[in-house]
Amino acid sequence: MTPNAKWTRLNEDYSQESGNGWFQHSVGSWEFDEVSNQLRIITENGLDDPFDGFSISWNEDQMIWKRIEEGMEVVVILKRIDELPLTYANQMLGLWKPEQATGEGPFFGEDLNESDYLFIRWDGKFVVGTDEGKTYGVYNVHAHKPEVELIPYGEMDRIFWSIDFLDDGVKITLLNSEEKVTRTFKRIKKFPK
Repeated sequence: MTPNAKWTRLNEDYSQESGNGWFQHSVGSWEFDEVSNQLRIITENGLDDPFDGFSISWNEDQMIWKRIEEGMEVVVILKRIDELPLTYANQMLGLWKPEQATGEGPFFGEDLNESDYLFIRWDGKFVVGTDEGKTYGVYNVHAHKPEVELIPYGEMDRIFWSIDFLDDGVKITLLNSEEKVTRTFKRIKKFPK
């Protein structure tokens, strides 16, 4: 499966960069054999590709890469972009104020306070602020689906939430819970006092 918001930039000088969302994770080069219609991506800072190159075709505004991997046909459909796509993690970045809390669970009770917030930092860390103090930890956003794992420092419990992006905010729902536990947030630009 291709991870969320995957991109590849093929430059005229035969260099290439690849990443997901705002995160570039690969650099290297590319080569195209016109006789065999094979595109090979060479990564300098990653693992060697154990498979043959991709055969290339076009369909209107799409570029289609095909090849066999472990006996199965893989098809990658690309479209030209002008801006890097957003991953679920990119969309979660920033400062959030809880607007509604349903069910008893971690982080914020059903009675919310003006000082409550959730700060998703760019460096993989989060901060939850409440009247009772701050909780710090790290987070992981799933590469293939809208889910976030919050891991508070000093605790062994990992807390998994599904993510629903709304027009004016985000709603997270606790996974693996017998009771429905949700938290709905609105983006804010300043920390509450």
